[in-house]
Amino acid sequence: MIASAQQLEDMLAEPSQADTRAMAEMLGDLVILGVGGKMGPSLAKRAKRACERAKFPKRIIGVARFSDPAVREDLESAGVETVSVDLLAPGALGALPEASNVLFMAARKFGSTGAEHLTWAMNTLLPALVADRYAASRIVAFSSGNVYPLVPIAQGGATEDSTPGPVGEYAQSVLGRERVFQFFSERNRTPVTLLRLNYAIDLRYGVLLDIGQKVFDRKPIDVTMGHVNVIWQGDANSVALRSFGLAQSPPAILNVTGPETVAVRWIARKFGERFGIEPAFEGAEAATALLSNAARCHRLFGYPSVTIEQMIEWVADWIGMGGATLAKPTHFERRDGRF
Repeated sequence: MIASAQQLEDMLAEPSQADTRAMAEMLGDLVILGVGGKMGPSLAKRAKRACERAKFPKRIIGVARFSDPAVREDLESAGVETVSVDLLAPGALGALPEASNVLFMAARKFGSTGAEHLTWAMNTLLPALVADRYAASRIVAFSSGNVYPLVPIAQGGATEDSTPGPVGEYAQSVLGRERVFQFFSERNRTPVTLLRLNYAIDLRYGVLLDIGQKVFDRKPIDVTMGHVNVIWQGDANSVALRSFGLAQSPPAILNVTGPETVAVRWIARKFGERFGIEPAFEGAEAATALLSNAARCHRLFGYPSVTIEQMIEWVADWIGMGGATLAKPTHFERRDGRF
């Protein structure tokens, strides 16, 4: 059982032996842009710990606006250098430290509907500025499985070779992010890896928390988007750090998610068993869903260390003890791409 936020953060930030090897092999410093989001702090601390374990010192520099000063303080106490800046401000990128390796996590999703211009600026303009500023670096950039269309359940998920078909302006802007990195990668011969992530799981947010809370609160669960992929955030962090070795021009593309196509009804019933509550459902499963096939990722880096059943147990315990959440629903059930 994970009993506190601090224990959770320590677990997410704990590097594997493969992470330690990857950081030992990484030449030069690492800048993480957008480090203040859901995944960034634990990823930065994981990278720093891996460097220390490898006895291969390098600067880990986290860049964000840091609207929550506690996030910055936590990173600095872990040995991560920080820079507070609005990345879209004129001249901001030019003032950042040089680094041989750049992890791009800055993005915008929720709140896109009604503020589409800001979403496009964050998801397409900023990548252009970053790719130009760090043309001589290796770049690993987070993308999203939302670049794919909804696919038939039986298909097993979209692969990296599937034709993109983004639904809605957010997903379109994410594909725009990829195209911008592709353009600059080919123009400047910058090695890039694009990580198409869908549904990283923490105890404080994610698809499992969304479903588990509804079961616990006896609220009906919409099963129209009847199947999902999920991956433990720590495993996604690990893939990100190890993906610098894949960077190439034109960019490498990698789906990052768990190995299962998981039925929403099954997840809800698992939570129901833990809580002693019969889940309530509404709607009927559509023939398609937003699904990715991460077989290539698993072949390269191995299967995730945390299973779907373990994630459900941890999330159920967290909900049962009244653990704090980020209050940021994933809206995984949306089929129109409006976030």
